[in-house]
Amino acid sequence: MAELNLTSATFDTLIVGAKIYDGTGGHPFVADVAIVAERIVAIGDLSALATAQFSRTVVEAHGLCLAPGFIDVHTHDDLEVFRAPDMAAKITQGVTTVIAGNCGISAAPATLSGEAPDPMNLLGADTEFQFSSVAGYRARFERAPANVNVALLVGHTTLRNNHMADLSLPATAAQIAAMQTQLADALRDGAIGLSTGLAYGNANAAPTSEVSALCEVVKQYDGIYTTHLRTEFDGVLEAMDEAFSLASQHQLPLVISHLKCAGKQNWGRAPELLAALSAYGQHHQCSCDAYPYAASSSTLDLKQVTDDFTIFITWSQPYPDMAGMTLKEIAAVWQTSLLDAATRLQPAGAVYHGLHEQDVQTILGFEKTMIGSDGLPCDPHPHPRLWGSFPRVLGRYSRELGLLSLPQAIHKMTGLSARNFALKGRGEVRTGNYADLVLFDDKTINDSADFVNSSLPAKGIHQVWVNGVMTFTQQQVLCARAGQFLAATGATKHD
Repeated sequence: MAELNLTSATFDTLIVGAKIYDGTGGHPFVADVAIVAERIVAIGDLSALATAQFSRTVVEAHGLCLAPGFIDVHTHDDLEVFRAPDMAAKITQGVTTVIAGNCGISAAPATLSGEAPDPMNLLGADTEFQFSSVAGYRARFERAPANVNVALLVGHTTLRNNHMADLSLPATAAQIAAMQTQLADALRDGAIGLSTGLAYGNANAAPTSEVSALCEVVKQYDGIYTTHLRTEFDGVLEAMDEAFSLASQHQLPLVISHLKCAGKQNWGRAPELLAALSAYGQHHQCSCDAYPYAASSSTLDLKQVTDDFTIFITWSQPYPDMAGMTLKEIAAVWQTSLLDAATRLQPAGAVYHGLHEQDVQTILGFEKTMIGSDGLPCDPHPHPRLWGSFPRVLGRYSRELGLLSLPQAIHKMTGLSARNFALKGRGEVRTGNYADLVLFDDKTINDSADFVNSSLPAKGIHQVWVNGVMTFTQQQVLCARAGQFLAATGATKHD
């Protein structure tokens, strides 16, 4: 960027007197920030220029904190960016960038021959799957952007859906070759890597060799490998070893999705998991993401049915009137077992209160952990993480519990995420970077959504900018639609 002459420059926005947390994890400092178009052009004492002559918009930020816009590294917002482009659930908590296509399911490149298979059905209705290529998805987004930036992973289960008639089997050599070709096209078109969801029934039959063949393609395009492990229950360490083996064999950056100790019998094992990740990380680039709640959410999985903890039903296709009840309550109404009730409800969605709070805190505090919401925007009664994850980390876990310092917490949702996902020019308040910014009150920021009222905006967010455009102010989401498609470096541009 050319050097700016501050004596004659006109700024689009000047933010004055903010306490800046720059996303690096370093100590905050008070300064002014100037924005021209989509970039930060100056940081320092610019108060003398806070006049109409030098700035179109002046924001008095004294007593407030300015940070890079939060990066939600684990989302299922693939279709939500088109369905609800205001992206209120994300913008109201300061999120300016979403990584979509996680857990092996992506809306592109997808071709449905009937109903979307589980768990692709979490992304939206069958009719919404309109993108047979990443190029088409990217072109649509660039024609009609959302309020957030989006980067897209390619889902392994989506590739299987496109090329296999029976997802309960391993792929044949011909099917793997077809998946490799489609994956290569997607990476050339701007996808940033591959995700797997090996715990799900429609991917679980894939042997390690099938995934390895796809990772070979990812390596050719310098992509990233993210994985919902083959299990997060008793065999979680073995599942981590599989992920380590795949990533190291192909020299890929690795992200373990929503790292957790699932199931009552595994509570307390977080130190074991983190020791394994630390050992692997001594020689390989790796990280994990986590959400700040002791409950998970997904489709209703018969393998996870138990009376060890509460299972809350959020939707059911054949029995929509049962949504909002626990599985135990439904079983009592039907006078049947939990498993029989769960079988009758299929397909359905659930919140599983099957994590331990101490494990959640241990994983959140780990140096390699990024923050991801894993929210499900199509869920009629979503897990509160959809609306509250990032303010909850800053409010409950940083300010109230002291688990993380505020600079550390912000780093986990900005600079660390941008580095791990190679999002150039994002994640730090730095001259020349994109002006993705959030202004908040560190004394009041917190989540409002809970498991009863799960779609409430967070508290303490004052203003949000996406690529230099104000997108949230005075508790109102604006129709800015300034988001960009964040293509992988070297991807082909399609007009």
